[in-house]
Amino acid sequence: MDDLDMLRRWRLILGPGAEETIAQMGGGALSEEEMLMDAALSEIYGSEGDGADQSRSAGLGASKLRLSKWLGDLRTLFSPMEVQVIQRDAIERRGLKQLLFEPEMLESLEPDVKTATLLLTLKDQVPEQAKAQARAYIAAIVEQINRMLADDLRRAVSASLNRRAHSPLPSAAALDFRMTVRRNLQHYDRSRAMLLPEHFYFYERAKRSSARTVILDIDQSGSMGESAIYSGVMGCILASIRAVETHVVAFDTAVTDLTEHCADPVDLLYGIQLGGGTDIEKSVAYCETLIRSPAKTTLFLVSDLYEGGNRALLEQRLAGLKESGVCVVVLLAISDSGRPIYDASFAERLAGYDIPCFACPPQRLPELLGTALRRGGFGAFQG
Repeated sequence: MDDLDMLRRWRLILGPGAEETIAQMGGGALSEEEMLMDAALSEIYGSEGDGADQSRSAGLGASKLRLSKWLGDLRTLFSPMEVQVIQRDAIERRGLKQLLFEPEMLESLEPDVKTATLLLTLKDQVPEQAKAQARAYIAAIVEQINRMLADDLRRAVSASLNRRAHSPLPSAAALDFRMTVRRNLQHYDRSRAMLLPEHFYFYERAKRSSARTVILDIDQSGSMGESAIYSGVMGCILASIRAVETHVVAFDTAVTDLTEHCADPVDLLYGIQLGGGTDIEKSVAYCETLIRSPAKTTLFLVSDLYEGGNRALLEQRLAGLKESGVCVVVLLAISDSGRPIYDASFAERLAGYDIPCFACPPQRLPELLGTALRRGGFGAFQG
């Protein structure tokens, strides 16, 4: 990027009020497309107490026509990731919740997990005429997550539960290192001290006889919205795999078993009630009733660990599950956005029972699942 490009970018960031200063620094005029970008940005990033440029005009007003044109301009001018950020700021900085309450607006929004979280939080307020579009928006998010996770989750299960049979499907998680090395020893290059395999071997699907139980216990508190969406869709994917018996449980101060909704991820996500109090101990007590073979059970507790119920009893229950042979993993967040806020002192106490507590980016969920099913170490996630 040359200096002129950099100056134009700064002009777009700072707004029209910086035009004279940027010109004095040698910056040229904006192109026609950049002027459209500047106008679109000016609709959101204004001067209302946030230190932004005072010359930016703020607010989209109440016109549905203007909102629709603005959303169309965003998609034309910016990348999908940039559109998601600007949409989010429109909702959070300008209070434009009508974006979520008007059918034509929902159809124009770029799929975004954070926006979907807000939509699910407000789902009871969505007017009747926009409910179909709201479900379609959530369905688009589900499809997006499925594309990212489904194949890798299935491979992770197959690789973890059957260590003998092999598959032609390539997957790093399913690679049989021993057999690959053993059957390619003749291809060792002495000059480079390197093995150059000509064929790789991967583990095949798990058989029904090696079935495992996976329980996803999901905190519905407002701060866990993004994590609830990812873990809910993950639960639906796992429920479609014959080798895994999957249970999806959601909780606030009450406990709801959503397993029967796993066939329809949108229905499952609509069954999650974001916001409210937290009684983790009650949910873990319910999850205990789902366990028949502790040694073949993995419990993912998706929570920030801020317990509104009996914390001492919760600690006792989790420690007891671990001692019985259950693989217990606490996911403090499933997100790419920064460090999670959680009860650090309680997480430290649980670590004393060898119960790992960490945040996980959604892209690594298949790797995490494979590690849990193999009863491996979680150092790569906790580092």
